[in-house]
Parts: sequence; C-alpha cells; structure tokens
Amino acid sequence: MGRPQLSSLAFSLLVLVNCALLQSRAWAQLPCPADHAKLLAALKANVKASGGPANGGFETNEWAAIVTRDGTVCAVAFSGPTSDAQWPGSRLIAAEKASTANGLSVAQMALSTANLYASVQPGGPLFGLQLTNPVNQAAAYAGDSKNFGSASDPLIGKPIGGVVAFGGGLALYDGKTIVGGLGISGDSSCADHNVAWRLRAALGLDKVPAGVNPNAKDAIVYDLDPGGKSASGWGHPLCAGTEADVAAELGAGVGGSIRK
Repeated sequence: MGRPQLSSLAFSLLVLVNCALLQSRAWAQLPCPADHAKLLAALKANVKASGGPANGGFETNEWAAIVTRDGTVCAVAFSGPTSDAQWPGSRLIAAEKASTANGLSVAQMALSTANLYASVQPGGPLFGLQLTNPVNQAAAYAGDSKNFGSASDPLIGKPIGGVVAFGGGLALYDGKTIVGGLGISGDSSCADHNVAWRLRAALGLDKVPAGVNPNAKDAIVYDLDPGGKSASGWGHPLCAGTEADVAAELGAGVGGSIRK
C-alpha cells in the first residue's frame, strides 16, 4: 500500500472518529428536563414525609431521578434529611424507572412503568421485557456514596438502563415533544406513581399527548381480576393503602375500589 492510499485511509478514519465524537457530544449535550434544584424542591413539596400531601402508601421519603431523551441520568434527589432516610436501594430503582418510561414512550404516546405490569407477566405480550436493556452496572455501583442524591451524584451523565414494570416511572413532555423520563421510588409502587404524577405536573412536564388509557393517558389502571388478569391488558395490582383513592382524585389512576 502506497503513501497516497495510507493518507486517504488515515483521513477517512479521522473523519469517522470526528463524526462519532460529534454525535457523542450531541447526545451528551441534551438538556436536562429539570435540574437538581427544581427536582429537589418539587420532590419535597409532594412527599408527605417532607411536608407534602399524602399519597396513600407508607408515606415514606422518596428518591427521584430524571433522564434525558437518550436515557442519560441528569438529576437525582431524595426528599429526606440524609441519603439513608429513604430506602438506599431505591436510588437505582428510581433511575431505572425513569429510563424505562423514557425508553418505551414516544412523542405520540406515553407508557408509564405502571402500564407494563400485566403485559410482562407469563403469557403476556411483553413477557421477558425485563431481560432486555440490562442495567449499566459500571455506572450503578460507582462513585462516592456521599454524593448520592446531590447535584454531583455519580449517576449523572451516564445511561443506567434497566426495565421496571411497576408504578413510579413517567415520560416527560414539554408540550412539543417527549424530553425524558422521571422515576420515583421509596414507597409502595402505587404511591410512587402518585408522587411521580404530582411531580411531573409541578415541573410543567405533563403535556402527555396520548397513552394506553384513552381518557387518562398514562395513568395507572387498576383492573386486575382475582386471578390477576387485566381487562385492558395494561393493569396494575392494587396496593395495601389508599393509593387508588389518591390516584382517582389526582386523575392519575383508573379503577380500584374507592374507600368510603
């Protein structure tokens, strides 16, 4: 191979590398739907343990996470006074819920993580979904725990992956298109959904165009029969508290027995 050929090959490789870098930077520079300060303030205002309204579950402190449209974590926060005032394991669950809701929603239709429960059960049309999109373990368990839930949380800037098929994850819409996902974890899955619903509205990112429920879009659907079969195909189990009542009041849920 002569020098002209080598030069041409080197130039082609340089172009490819530059294109890859530009594409990588374009993804990395996607704006966060809400920064840490906004997420933290909205979270504390919507969790009972930190002074907010009741959500029907254990009323414990919560973790919240936001991902950009490409699935990169861009904000993580907790409602309690310290990072261990809510379930430590829920930090990753919140991030995975955000990733799931974002990854399975499009500009024209939203799917909440609560909408996935029935369809991933054995015999369901999405059975095995949880085995796809594995968790990015290198990101999940890296970094100094002292920074968990802060503006410099080690998850920030990294894709987390994972698939969660119970309540607490919602896609985010700014009125023009989908801009990312929100995940909440730390209470019952039904209460997590209620908190996420409140939080999304508080952030002004609830302009959902449509969903599997024609009336409530990506609301949680309580329609499982005693055998666990969902009439709609998108159902979620009732939890032990008054979560369904709260969801009905918020417009965040459909079905379930309203307690008198």
